[in-house]
Parts: sequence; structure tokens; C-alpha cells
Amino acid sequence: MNYRHAFHAGNSADVVKHSLLIALVRALQRKDSALTLIDTHAGCGLYNLAGDEAQRTAEAAQGVLRAFANPNPLLDEYRAAVRAVNAADAGDEPRSYPGSPRFLSQLLRAQDLLILNEKHPEDALTLRSAMRGTSAAVHERDAYEFWLAMLPPRTPRGVVLVDPPYEQTDERERITATLAAAHRKWAHGVTVIWYPLKDRAAHGRWREQLRRLGIPKLLRVEHWLYDDDQPGLYNGAGLYIVNPPYAFTQALPPLLDALCTALAPEGHKGQIISDWLAD
Repeated sequence: MNYRHAFHAGNSADVVKHSLLIALVRALQRKDSALTLIDTHAGCGLYNLAGDEAQRTAEAAQGVLRAFANPNPLLDEYRAAVRAVNAADAGDEPRSYPGSPRFLSQLLRAQDLLILNEKHPEDALTLRSAMRGTSAAVHERDAYEFWLAMLPPRTPRGVVLVDPPYEQTDERERITATLAAAHRKWAHGVTVIWYPLKDRAAHGRWREQLRRLGIPKLLRVEHWLYDDDQPGLYNGAGLYIVNPPYAFTQALPPLLDALCTALAPEGHKGQIISDWLAD
């Protein structure tokens, strides 16, 4: 599945991913010790919702615009982070959407580090421009080599975000193999793996492969848009989270309820599943 992000910026998957990413980092920041935030597939950093790519799919209407229309205060910090890159725009609807690097840069404290990687040269150039004025370091390497090379980070704690476009047929196999190696190097680290959903049976098989890795604390969160699979069509997205902090998991149920309600497509309730992979 090819998931070039300019076509999908601000969609429902982004709302869930970025809302949970904010909550996760905030939970880790309850402790004063420094964090290193690492993004292996950073993309362009900032996306134009009025651009040709985003307008061609109009997916933001079912994502960020729904989140902006929903009054639930649990989505306030997410909305504030989107507004922060739209400060010069008039009106309530955002015209720009921050990628994960811009969300993460807004969360940094003085003691925290942000390290980004984007392999595609044109996207890396755009990313450097989008991150100008921040403290982020930008690399241009193979994402899976970079992931392992950054571990363990220099700070006591950290988060690795793995958010590929799934352009390669072996993407999930590379993620599984690299996660196994990463966990051996950095067993206590927090890792977040994003993935699009199309076929429940296929994702069930991948879930079983990840379960067999034997990682003690591996949380699955999946947001299914439609009650039944639409054959061959995108049906939501999920996150695997290794070693989520207790404060995050305790606060997760009401946030997931808020997201599911805000993002439910017309005529569907949608469903968000949250459970632990365990033997």
C-alpha cells in the first residue's frame, strides 16, 4: 500500500496518531529527565491542506476538520498544536497541517532532543526548511539502519516513532526484524509504530508475528472507520506502542472514546480497539 503523506495529511489516521503521540510524550514528561524523540520516516514536516495533493483526496474533511468541529476538551491540545502552525491564517479552519516532526518540536522541553530522518532527498530538503528555527537534527539515511544506529539514545529515556509510507511490499517484515533487534539493544525504550489498515486477516497475521517476538509490554491501538471491511480500500490505521508509560495507558480510554466519536464516518460508528499483545 502506497501512503504518500501529502495526499493524506490531516486525515483521521493523523488525528489519532498525533493525539496519541501528544498524550504519550506528555505522560513521559511527568518526569524531569531528558527525552530523545526520534522520527525514522519524518516526511516533509508541514503540509498544505489547500494544495493539489490534499485537495485531490479531501481526507482532511474527515479528519482534522471533524476534530476542530468537535467540542470535546480532550482534543484541545491536539487542536492547539495544529493552530500553532496556522497562526497567520484567518478563520478557524486550518490551511496547513503539521507532520509528526512539527508536533514533536512543539512538545520539546529545554532538556529534550529531537532527531529526524527522511531518506527521500526532495522530502528531506523540504523537511529542513519546515524545521528551520527549531533544534531538530535532520538525517537522510535508510530508516531501518538509522533506527538501530540511534539506540540507545544519549538521554536516559526516549521515544522512537516509525511511520513509513508502506511503499515496499516487505515493509512489515523489515519493521518486525528491526523491532526485534532494537528491543535487544534498548529493552526499556518506547517505540511507536504506525500502520494503515485494509484487511483484518492480513493484520491479524502481522499481529501474530509481533506477538511471537515476546516483547513484554506491546500495546495495540487500531481505529477501524467502517463496521465491515471495504474490499481493497483503506479502513483506518493503527499504532503498536512498546513500553507505554502507566500514566498514558490510564488516560487512554476516554481519549479513544473522544476520537472515535469525533471521527466516525457518516452512517458508521467506527471502532477503536486497544489491547496488549501477550503470550
